[in-house]
Amino acid sequence: MCAIAGIFDLYRHAEIDTELLRHMTDIQRHRGPDGRGVHHEPGLGLGHRRLAIIDLAGGQQPLFNENHTVAVVFNGEIYNFAVLKRTLEQYGHIFRTHCDTEVIVHAWEQWGEACVGHFRGMFAFAIWDRKQQCVFLARDRLGVKPLHYACLADGQVVFASEMKALLLHAGLRRELDPLAIEEYFAYGYVAEPRTIFRQIRKLESGHTLLLRKGFEPPAPRRYWDVPFRVHPVATDANYAVHCEEELMARLREAVHIRMVAEVPLGAFLSGGVDSSAVVAMMAQLSSQPVNTCSIAFDDARFDESRYAHLVAQRYQTRHHCQTVRQHDVDLVDQLAGLYDEPFADSSALPTYRVCQLARQRVTVALSGDGGDENLAGYRRYRGHLREERWRSMLPLGLRQPLFGTLGRLYPKADWAPRPLRAKTTLQALARDSVEAYFHTVAIMNDTQRQRLFSPALHNALAGYHAVEVMRRHAAESPAQDALSMVQYLDLKTYLPGDILTKVDRASMAHGLEVRSPLLDHQLVEWLSGLPPAFKLHGDSGKHLFKRALGPYLPHDVLYRRKMGFSVPLADWMRGPLRARLQASLDSPLLADCGWFDRAGVRELLARHLSGRSDHSAPLWSLMMFESFLRQTAAAPSSGRQRQAA
Repeated sequence: MCAIAGIFDLYRHAEIDTELLRHMTDIQRHRGPDGRGVHHEPGLGLGHRRLAIIDLAGGQQPLFNENHTVAVVFNGEIYNFAVLKRTLEQYGHIFRTHCDTEVIVHAWEQWGEACVGHFRGMFAFAIWDRKQQCVFLARDRLGVKPLHYACLADGQVVFASEMKALLLHAGLRRELDPLAIEEYFAYGYVAEPRTIFRQIRKLESGHTLLLRKGFEPPAPRRYWDVPFRVHPVATDANYAVHCEEELMARLREAVHIRMVAEVPLGAFLSGGVDSSAVVAMMAQLSSQPVNTCSIAFDDARFDESRYAHLVAQRYQTRHHCQTVRQHDVDLVDQLAGLYDEPFADSSALPTYRVCQLARQRVTVALSGDGGDENLAGYRRYRGHLREERWRSMLPLGLRQPLFGTLGRLYPKADWAPRPLRAKTTLQALARDSVEAYFHTVAIMNDTQRQRLFSPALHNALAGYHAVEVMRRHAAESPAQDALSMVQYLDLKTYLPGDILTKVDRASMAHGLEVRSPLLDHQLVEWLSGLPPAFKLHGDSGKHLFKRALGPYLPHDVLYRRKMGFSVPLADWMRGPLRARLQASLDSPLLADCGWFDRAGVRELLARHLSGRSDHSAPLWSLMMFESFLRQTAAAPSSGRQRQAA
């Protein structure tokens, strides 16, 4: 795994700032501690930091073709590089190394922009073609690897794996985007393609961007999407059994191609279905015991470690476990520096620790990320489908006034038994499907954000609502049923914006490469075509997957209640984190930025500390926002201090 950086002048051929290029490259050293490479020529600069995994001696970057007219800087892995290399050699291309990076250069020469369709892997790369005077940026289909870019007023385009590299450029304005603030306090992250800064964009997963000398930057182009084309259902009574067998064969192959490395390899093992399935496949494919790592909690309500130990014992892995304790809240400021923008998933704490633990023993770790989105593992899917059945009984024009009124009148009763907590359900029935799902996943509902935001921020939003992120994706979705639709929305928002961002930054902070077999795009395509009932069957998510895993995993691992990878945040905020929380919310930075209503902030805090409500997610998001303002938004740029908007 690596980091890339670059500067491309769209209109001039003057020498670029080589010192800046080196700083942009080296500020990402944590992603690639094994070496640095830079290349510059009039109007262009490319930088690379390397974490050596394959071809340890010959994989230095930037890497060029034979006549030095095409160069690439690359972050990621191309798992089918050996097959592609043989194909390209048949076309006459000559290879000088044994690394996967070189296939990108020759694939560009052979297929141009269509080269990305030939790659099976996780990647973010930039290609410089001197003959065509263009830079080609690309990001993998599911968004495992990040890529950020900014178009500056002087005609330069800067790009990098992490935003901290772009923030070094003195020409980049550190103006916060009000629309990104709305998205952050709704989702807990800023959704692609937006970032917290107006001028910086994320290249969306499954997209490319072709920059040509002398031309304005075009809109990024999407080259792939999750198809959600249902497989033809066979009349064979054993169709489900055949699907189980094919699922296991596909998973085993996806794991196998991710075990190629010239460095120590292991796996995360949470004790959940997905990571346990990956470890089971690895154990069958490896002649040596698998290195596994897990995190325990000193609070039994959140601790899954005993299930991880069950799997570790079954497969005789070299298992290592570390306990996350209350004092780990000291990581708060460190996390804010990792993500470069506000990021409110508190499970970043244990994720950081498990990556730290893994890196002490391995350089590459396989994970179970993607299973919940692809196989309908989230509990919220069940509730959404139940509401969808009720919504289908009445048209929206009748539901909105009827259930909207009932929802406003019905008292909020978080303390009551679940059947009596009808307010949220009534409100959900008054909404359309996309808006209802948005409110299911939002960390702060509309009313909370309304009270939290200042009049100045409401004016700056000019009516923008974070649900528009989901509406845009829903309008482009090929999904034909309610379950596939919400899976699609999560694959486009929560997966790249939260899960993969969390894992990438936490792992790269320790120079650890994480590979996710359940996000193999060929496997994802096949899973998307399974009948919805094979994924969510009654109250059982991952139905087919669990049945297929019966011979491989203990029943208690497969069919226990899903816990999730979370921390006891609500209690921490009333205990060891209380002073830190109060200091953050009283910070002059939050008051002076002008985005928040101070009375609304104090009300959230008071209700949580009193125990009347659990506002831990909104309060954590505020605390991380304050830490971002203090560490990143107001940090110096190229030696000059630039204040946040």
